[in-house]
Amino acid sequence: MLKSYAFTQYPYCRSADQDAPHNVIHPVVIIGAGPMGLAAAVDFSIKGIPVVIIDDNNTVSVGSRAVCYAKRFLDISDRLGVGQRLIDKGVSWNLGKVFFEDQQIYSFDMRPEEHHRRPGFINLQQYYLEQYYVERLVDFPSASLRWKNKLVAISQDSERVSLEIETPEGRYQIEARYVIACDGANSKTRQLCSLESSGEVFADRFLIADIIMRDQSFPPERWFWFNPPFHDGSSTLLHRQPDNLWRIDFDLGWDADPEVEKRPENIIPRVKAFLGDEVEFELEWSSVYTFCCRRMQNFRHERIFFAGDAAHQVSPFGARGANSGIEDIDNLVWKIQLALTGFANQKLLDSYSEERILAADENILNSTRSTDFITPKNRANKVMRDAVLALAKEFSFARPLVNSGRLSVPPVLRSCSHISPDQQSFNSAVEPGSPCTDAPVLFKGNQSYLLSLVGNHFHCLLFIDDLETLSGSERDQLQALSELALPIHPYIITAKASEIELAAPINLLIDHLGLIAQRLDSSDRCCYLLRPDQLVAGRCRDFNFNLISQMQRRALGDFTDV
Repeated sequence: MLKSYAFTQYPYCRSADQDAPHNVIHPVVIIGAGPMGLAAAVDFSIKGIPVVIIDDNNTVSVGSRAVCYAKRFLDISDRLGVGQRLIDKGVSWNLGKVFFEDQQIYSFDMRPEEHHRRPGFINLQQYYLEQYYVERLVDFPSASLRWKNKLVAISQDSERVSLEIETPEGRYQIEARYVIACDGANSKTRQLCSLESSGEVFADRFLIADIIMRDQSFPPERWFWFNPPFHDGSSTLLHRQPDNLWRIDFDLGWDADPEVEKRPENIIPRVKAFLGDEVEFELEWSSVYTFCCRRMQNFRHERIFFAGDAAHQVSPFGARGANSGIEDIDNLVWKIQLALTGFANQKLLDSYSEERILAADENILNSTRSTDFITPKNRANKVMRDAVLALAKEFSFARPLVNSGRLSVPPVLRSCSHISPDQQSFNSAVEPGSPCTDAPVLFKGNQSYLLSLVGNHFHCLLFIDDLETLSGSERDQLQALSELALPIHPYIITAKASEIELAAPINLLIDHLGLIAQRLDSSDRCCYLLRPDQLVAGRCRDFNFNLISQMQRRALGDFTDV
């Protein structure tokens, strides 16, 4: 017997706030216990900020929904203490194949450079992701996760946000210094604030069929068909997931009736035509969706911030929904933390919207291009697309023109105001505004990875060719960085171990494979400043306390030195 996932029903519990004589004020309230809301709650909890999460449901998401998680998603989840569980359960993959009608026309490899801790992508049902984040929150008594708590009213003034919440036992009110809306594409928070998203709604409908089957002839790869011979639509996408679960996305066209198409008696023949009559399977879940590419004008509404699908939406081609959503959280939480602890000005909070709108626009552009190629909107476009696909069968020059969904990569925030631009030349794919690279290092005699050691704080990476040349003045400057009002934690990176001892707070990383230096194009005394979200805030060829502290001030919104 093929087994389906058993969805946990989380109990509604009465909170102390419901019996308080006055409205309780919380540092942060998060609306929505989906992947983004849960990730934000864990991040705040790690940083020591008490948080309340409310959700009008009482279970994790039903159906696979988001299934593809990129390396950056996994790196962030590692920082939040959930990454290994995702890897252990998920199906790792790097290879994708593209078919035109009944022939494979090319394949691509999403594998990152060698010696990264995480693969290019994993596939995992969204309900597992949410379950693991819910279980991670149990580690933090200061986090209050409240099921069957529905937001029904919200208002704010210059000091706080007031929320009215409906529960099975009636309504109550709480207040918050800041609110993060992670309540999805149909955000109730956005509606209550009379805010809108604008963009393009596509005249396409797709059927998701989650099926359970034991047949393992399909490898753990991303397979995409244009004009599939087994289906009358223009495309089909296949992904393998854990527990013998496979997700199939069928293009239905705009004229399809969603209620009719998602009936089992209509889905099963379609799946059989794809798999063959002899393959045993069970239908676990299905949905028909219409997608759009749109975003809010501003992701910050005074003390209310919008993240994930509440702020922006893209078509599913390219796996940009959850991947860009967790990057929103990674960008936002440390900024709110600093605001709560008195280190952030309004410019830093505004930078969330500036930086993530740049990312959203890049995702929307790539997603729109993919959608236009996958589902041509007129005969001329379809003729052109099919000509490209036909050429790609034999000629490599045409393959880069084939767009079956440019897969998600983090945007580079090089043009954003809080990023210090290069003043000297570097030859590295990692640049200011991009996430730092990863590679193995030796730390205190044990093998680790760079991204496992940085994050949650500002870090200074100083490359030294020979530790014996480290001067007393340089030690003093590193010590001074660690003693700033907002400390910059110093790491010295060198290629070989040394007998020289470094006193705290200076830590030593041995780049024994030389990969960190190679990937960051470092030289002796080269220095990188990393933000708490592991993004490169700035870099320089010559270590200088004043320059590094100036980069930090710019990252925090102080432009007096610019």
